[in-house]
Amino acid sequence: MNTPPLLDIQDLAIGFASGAGELTVVDHVSFSLYESETLAVVGESGSGKTVSALAVLKLIPSPPGRISSGRIYFRNGEAPAKDLLQMDEPEMQKIRGRSISMIFQEPMTSLNPVFTCGDQVTESLRVHLAYTRKQAHEKVLDLFNEVMLPRPAEVFRAYPHQLSGGQKQRVMIAMAISCNPALLIADEPTTALDVTVQKTILELMKNLQVSRKMSILFITHDLGVVAGFADRVLVMNKGKIVEEGPVEDIFHKPVQPYTRGLLACRPPLGVRLNRLPTIEKYMTGEGVESEGIITPLQRKTAHERIYAGEPILKVEKLGKRFGSFTALEQASFLVYPGETLGIVGESGSGKTTLARVVLELIPATEGRIIYREQDITKLTHGDLKKLRKDLQIIFQDPYSSLNPRLAIGPAILEPMKVHGLHGNDPARKARVMELLRKVGLNPDHFYRYPHEFSGGQRQRICIARALAVEPRLVICDESVSALDVSIQAQVLNLLNDLKKDFGLTYIFISHDLSVVKFMSDRLIVMKNGKIEEMGEADEVYANPQSAYTRMLLAAIPRERVS
Repeated sequence: MNTPPLLDIQDLAIGFASGAGELTVVDHVSFSLYESETLAVVGESGSGKTVSALAVLKLIPSPPGRISSGRIYFRNGEAPAKDLLQMDEPEMQKIRGRSISMIFQEPMTSLNPVFTCGDQVTESLRVHLAYTRKQAHEKVLDLFNEVMLPRPAEVFRAYPHQLSGGQKQRVMIAMAISCNPALLIADEPTTALDVTVQKTILELMKNLQVSRKMSILFITHDLGVVAGFADRVLVMNKGKIVEEGPVEDIFHKPVQPYTRGLLACRPPLGVRLNRLPTIEKYMTGEGVESEGIITPLQRKTAHERIYAGEPILKVEKLGKRFGSFTALEQASFLVYPGETLGIVGESGSGKTTLARVVLELIPATEGRIIYREQDITKLTHGDLKKLRKDLQIIFQDPYSSLNPRLAIGPAILEPMKVHGLHGNDPARKARVMELLRKVGLNPDHFYRYPHEFSGGQRQRICIARALAVEPRLVICDESVSALDVSIQAQVLNLLNDLKKDFGLTYIFISHDLSVVKFMSDRLIVMKNGKIEEMGEADEVYANPQSAYTRMLLAAIPRERVS
């Protein structure tokens, strides 16, 4: 490029103090971002991408963080570029929110729950641009219109908890663009969102970039979302830049095995793999060839075997109301032993309500749930407690599912004790050790606490705990949604391995259509508490009968459809 960069990062190194000394998380990184350009920084958790972005705004907590070397030059308007790292705090406060804005990953924790959404956006305008209260109010309504929020006046008066995830993210975008910044840093802004909401947020950001001539530094762990959005891609791994180039080159001619692995570990829609390739496979040169493809004939034969038997679960006209709100309406379906039944839909479609009602975690308003010829809606509390060992659930957030004060070994052992399994504690402990090995953890982890594990490891712990009571049916409720795509591939492979080893039946719930297709034999599509469509998973994807299903499929990032 002929023009000088808007942002120029040179030899940036950042470390964090730990018990074993300083841990380097950004290892002498250099890159540039130009005016009106979108640069995507892609990598797994721990790759250093978010820490690099926080350094631009001097938001690295010190201690424990320390920038040991580097320069971050920012060209603000017509003035010469200045090194942000040399600025004092009053100077940086004039830059933050005014010239450089940031959208954080989780809008619920980024917005203050005790102030209305309108007041939070107003504050930025009054601090940086000296707007009067009336001017700021009018400007915020204009901004809410610009980010396509419905009923801007109502949203202005609403508190964050009254909005959906997509609406909260739009409020964050409105706040970030309120002072017309030259640079917008977007840190995983679509990770927690449904595929349809994700698509609209990305389109919105792209349109805002064009209309406002902004530059965007877009941080994500999912290469699939940046196709058609970014101009250039920078791939990070373990604090270093491993590959950089135009978006088309990165997608169609990736050079590094790590990049090829990141692209490949998303479940493809065009072919049915026996196992998902993992980044480790690509790093060792094994690639995808060893994983094998399931042919239509193999799948048909497997399904003939599964559906020849009697269902393990019959759900008949199940409904759930909360006051006047109907969360679930007339849901009927069968689940067969050895099957994975996928349930897909956007947030608010009734997926999780269905899971919790089926498990009697919340009572049904109407309908019947027949498990092995027994209507569990009619069971006493004592009988239901005995049945709990047969029906287990793995939740979305493994950290909040585990007691932070209880080591993971005792946490897995506890349900065995409750249900009187394996006779005594030494036998139970031996079983826990075996389960830890089964889910890819080390028996030495028995006495460690949840905070000592990564997100992927914590989800493996939750899987081990669910298997501890030897269940027949396991509901996976968005159980891989919070994981990096590479860890997600490992956990999905693990779930399929355990299904074979333990003879499990799954109900697999997700808003991610490519993940549900990979896992499922049959598929249910839900919308507004109702079953919109049901059928063999490959057939639903190939020939969706419902306009809603077609819309969900159309929203999948195009690079995932290969």
